[in-house]
Amino acid sequence: MSETLDIQRPAKELIAALKDIGAATIAGTLGHMGFRNPHMVGPVSQSRGKTIVGPALTLQFMPQRPDLFSEGEYADPETQLHRHVLYHVQEGDVVVVDARGDMSSGVFGDMMSTYFKGRGGAGIVIDGCMRDRPNVEKLDLSLWLRGWTPNYHVQTSIYPNAVNVPIACGGVTVIPGDIIVADDDGVVVLPVAMAARVIEESQSHHEWEEFSRSKLMAGGSLQRYYPLHDDARAEYEEWRERARTPQGL
Repeated sequence: MSETLDIQRPAKELIAALKDIGAATIAGTLGHMGFRNPHMVGPVSQSRGKTIVGPALTLQFMPQRPDLFSEGEYADPETQLHRHVLYHVQEGDVVVVDARGDMSSGVFGDMMSTYFKGRGGAGIVIDGCMRDRPNVEKLDLSLWLRGWTPNYHVQTSIYPNAVNVPIACGGVTVIPGDIIVADDDGVVVLPVAMAARVIEESQSHHEWEEFSRSKLMAGGSLQRYYPLHDDARAEYEEWRERARTPQGL
């Protein structure tokens, strides 16, 4: 049986604080911090309205080579590393798969997805495909994929090579344990070391955007309220103080 390493998970407080911050806000905040493109290009939501935040378990696929890989979906299953990434799943984890953008290999199917659901995983992100869509959709999983195929994972041109190693998924480097934030806008990778600052700046950004949105809806000036102009700062601070004051006090 192959031995694979587990990940170091970020503090639960970080995960909880990120759950009300959307992928777009996090991506924008990271952009201002020098992480210009944390968004994975390719995987898109297969479950509209769902949002996930959780640490990344990673799975890397490589092109098949006959001296390195022996095909067989059920022959010696424990040598197939796509199983092993699932063995590490804890509640709230996100499985992130570099499947090389391959559109002919279904990384996981019905049975693997059922196991993932039973382990309490938060979601699956694949730069590639899954299979068994009719049954998988009954599981109500949170999925971001390139698409679907009837083929199993090693039927065509790729094979699982490594678990919980750095990967590239959708053009973004993912380190095991990175925080994955995904919603209808897409999937964003947040390094744990940048999380606290992102939370602080995102919460401030969210507050003034709420103020500005109300002003714009009332016909206010775009130049004054988005982005928030210095001339409107006192007005915003007054609004924020009222919003934070309990009713009746």
